Amino acid sequence: MSSDRLLATLLRYLQSSPGQQDASRLLGTAASLLTSLNNPLNITLLTSQLLSAPALWARPNALPSSLSFMSLFHSTAIKCHERQLAHSLAQEALVPSLPHLEAHIPLQEWVRAVIKGADDHSSPDHHLLAIGGLLVGLASRDPDFVSTSLSLDLRDFFVKAVNLALSETPSGDHLAHASICLALNHAFTHLSDSDRSFLDYDRLLPVLMASTFHSSDGLRSGYFLGAADADLQQVSIQQFNWASDSPSYQQIQSILKSPLISSLGPLSRLIAHAIDCVRDPWLVLSAVEDLSDFSRRLGTQWRQNKLSEIDASEEAIFIHPDARKNTVPDLWRLLRSTLFAIVIILRSAIGRVIGDVSLAARKSKTRGSCCSSKADSVDAPDIAQATLHSLRSLSFVFGRLGNVSFSQYTFTYLTSIDILANYPDASSSFLDSIAPSEPGQIPSHPLERNLDLFFLNTAEHFALVLSPRQNEDLLLAASSPYLTTAGNPNLLPIFEAAHSVTLSVFSAPQNVDLTSRHLPFYVDALFRVFPHNLSARQFRLAFKNLIKVVSPPSRIAVTQPMLAATLLDLVHERALHAPAAPLPPSYLPMPTAAPELEDATPSATPDLSEQSVLVLTLVDAFPCLSLALLEEWLPLTASATHMVTDPAMREHCQKHFWEVLVGGEMDPERSQICVRWWTSRGGRESLLPVENPVEREFVMSGGLGGQEKVMAKL
Repeated sequence: MSSDRLLATLLRYLQSSPGQQDASRLLGTAASLLTSLNNPLNITLLTSQLLSAPALWARPNALPSSLSFMSLFHSTAIKCHERQLAHSLAQEALVPSLPHLEAHIPLQEWVRAVIKGADDHSSPDHHLLAIGGLLVGLASRDPDFVSTSLSLDLRDFFVKAVNLALSETPSGDHLAHASICLALNHAFTHLSDSDRSFLDYDRLLPVLMASTFHSSDGLRSGYFLGAADADLQQVSIQQFNWASDSPSYQQIQSILKSPLISSLGPLSRLIAHAIDCVRDPWLVLSAVEDLSDFSRRLGTQWRQNKLSEIDASEEAIFIHPDARKNTVPDLWRLLRSTLFAIVIILRSAIGRVIGDVSLAARKSKTRGSCCSSKADSVDAPDIAQATLHSLRSLSFVFGRLGNVSFSQYTFTYLTSIDILANYPDASSSFLDSIAPSEPGQIPSHPLERNLDLFFLNTAEHFALVLSPRQNEDLLLAASSPYLTTAGNPNLLPIFEAAHSVTLSVFSAPQNVDLTSRHLPFYVDALFRVFPHNLSARQFRLAFKNLIKVVSPPSRIAVTQPMLAATLLDLVHERALHAPAAPLPPSYLPMPTAAPELEDATPSATPDLSEQSVLVLTLVDAFPCLSLALLEEWLPLTASATHMVTDPAMREHCQKHFWEVLVGGEMDPERSQICVRWWTSRGGRESLLPVENPVEREFVMSGGLGGQEKVMAKL
């Protein structure tokens, strides 16, 4: 059949009723014709009919159909480009006759003919799919395409089509909005900064947010978790199964395969860019509050799901092997992708708060929107609170990841805390809203424990801005159940968080009286839980901070001058009778140790015993001691290192002793005491006794030995 007859037949079929023809067959025929027609007018006619054909668009179309339509122009653009490239190469090779190549129109003329087909007879979102397909297809095959005049025109047409679609598409046309997001998400990387600056971001951001998080082609407002609970079946006394043929799992699969969610990473970066560029700052607050509502809904749905009652360490016991292998991993894959997307968007919003004065100090306006904030509320703390609420609601996903943070999350989390901490009233209100639901006890539900962990990690940063009563009623009350509970390796992070909160409360200068009342109980708890319920790293860090709290210039040191010495005596006495066997790996310092407790050669750190950890704890306290106590405890600690019987552990303690002396932590007064003790008061000999001092002599950095040698290190 000739091209003209095939074109006439296709045009007749395109005008038929929807459902009478196979859309994929029609698109395949159209792709063949678009690359074979020689008359630009026919190409324009076919494009116009494709963009408005009842057989393709008059019925309710799923977003995958829009992707197929965009792929039509993507593939035809690639074929036309390859054809022109082959023709150019043939001409350069001086091939005498190429009739099959000569018959086709040039690429630039073909592209302009297709664009002319995007006329008033079709919707602007359809234009986007066609122009976006051309742009992505040509840019992906030709690295130099972006510098051509054709690329400039094509990008200009695309940006104008985006803005036209945003302004003319009705608010209730969710498929059209999803198509706009789809086309822009694929073409965005091929737009220059100048092109992007002409996009109408104030209209674009709400469309992106609604299509991604609330539409049927997106994350469906998080309600897929609730549907999954209904299909969980108890197959034995203690095991549940989630069948792969269940409707809820099919829904999860449908979401994962959606064109928007399958490219959720680039889409989230597009939303983040839109937040950076919107002109109306209120839209930033609206987007953040929308994410807060979505995250809260997702967390609520998870709380009502039976899977939330199962700790990650117990899944092998309570979840059927088929579910563990097939259905549950896909659910967590979707939740992880959602988490990363939300964090990327929130990170952009927080960055906007930092750099936008109108957000940092402006009073937000009351708008007629479901996401509008209260009148006369300050935007900066509102955005910070909404961000932290989102991260809290998603803490169950972080718990699944093993509480591993990434740079985007760390920036978003800590910056939100810094912003909120500038508003004490808002900080207090926020902590009240996220306080543990079961104060005074450890919850049995894994989700509640995750929320307690988030509260403790967050509250630690607010001790300085809360009143003593709030520190006691909120922070100490929440941490107290976790300070003395019997050891559980799976809960070690939350136990350590409780100790960090307690130490932050004690370190706040306004809490002197509070610290005096609670310090004895905490010290007793600290020595009772180590090492079975507290890692060596956390114990050393806790003790060092305790010494800081009770040493000059602290007010506690004035009222209780012997408290620091008493604490040192307790550690020393325990070290005399502590076990010398190596601790289990979970009790040893972690690779992410605090900088002030890092040893000189962490890669060579041996397995440590409880006794050696206690000796290291004494050494850690040196920079915090008063001058008199430092002079007293230098020889005592040097002698304590010789109580460690294992040679490798003892050598590690001696090296750490040396590094603390010369590592720069000491101020000038304490350094002078250390120099005198090391050089003229037997310090070197007491720490490093050797049979032949001439063969092995160690001196302070800059000191002169018996043979006038300078030894700067071991």
